[in-house]
Amino acid sequence: MQKEDTIIIGGGPCGMACAIDLQEHGINPLIIEKENVVNTIYNFPTHQTFFSSSDKLEIGGIPFITEKQKPVRNQALAYYRDVSIRKNLRVNTFERVIDIVSSDNNNFRIETKNEKGLNLTYIAENVIIATGYYDQPNNMNIPGEELPKVMHYFKEAHPYLNKNIVVIGGKNSAVDTTLELHKAGANIMVLYRGDDYSKSIKPWILPEFDSLVRKEIVQMEFNAQIQKITHEKVIYTAGNKTKEIDNDFVFAMTGYKPDLQFLKQAGIQIDEETGRPYYEPETMETNVPGIYVAGVVASGYNNNEIFIENGRFHGGTIARAITSKG
Repeated sequence: MQKEDTIIIGGGPCGMACAIDLQEHGINPLIIEKENVVNTIYNFPTHQTFFSSSDKLEIGGIPFITEKQKPVRNQALAYYRDVSIRKNLRVNTFERVIDIVSSDNNNFRIETKNEKGLNLTYIAENVIIATGYYDQPNNMNIPGEELPKVMHYFKEAHPYLNKNIVVIGGKNSAVDTTLELHKAGANIMVLYRGDDYSKSIKPWILPEFDSLVRKEIVQMEFNAQIQKITHEKVIYTAGNKTKEIDNDFVFAMTGYKPDLQFLKQAGIQIDEETGRPYYEPETMETNVPGIYVAGVVASGYNNNEIFIENGRFHGGTIARAITSKG
């Protein structure tokens, strides 16, 4: 059984920022990450460009310098790897936290399983949960969603030349996916439950997308409610009519959500309407003394509230709170 002062669950930019801030306060925490470092960014589309400029993604005072103002995925991966090495962060990758249990003397017992299937146990005085939200797709809960042809993540468009693709959704991820698929020669139908373009679409990509729709290069149907997916078709309703479209692959870009069950399992109170965990903004400490939240997981269902840009500062708040306890 390994004893730690502080364990950080989640090795994304916000979890890493927490570790660096704790180091500056004399604590050398252990990060436990179920996949690889900055796994969310790793799972971004291959050619993803960030919404944020590179300086707003910096952590630990290490400059993130890129030729263009907004970096792409591979540049971010290289930057955060470099930060991890230069700051000598202690990170256990490919190790999943199974349970957090209050133990004796105000400590916590953390149960994990690593990539070799070994069960490990840690004791920690403090736990920081920085698990993000990208690992939990918003399922449509319709027949056929489990088919291999249905994907909630988009990596790259190359395999889909001349394939009939349905993109479900109408926000940034759906628009980005559609544009990439068009460039690769796919035949695309976009089905969106809204009655107009989402106001959240990045303004610099909407004109290109709208042009493809107006020219009927990309087919798009608003007010579309997906009913069923089969091996050959997507069945949906729109305007009180049931329609179907022949289809090879489906990209259900329906958004993502935090793993609230994991938080509840740790005893953290959750607002059922917003999905927001209870925490004190001045300390980021939850209703369970000694457990803190950092990054987008603190925003509940509203993942437009906290980004790397502002979530990276949670570490300083938490570090001050932990060290002030004496």
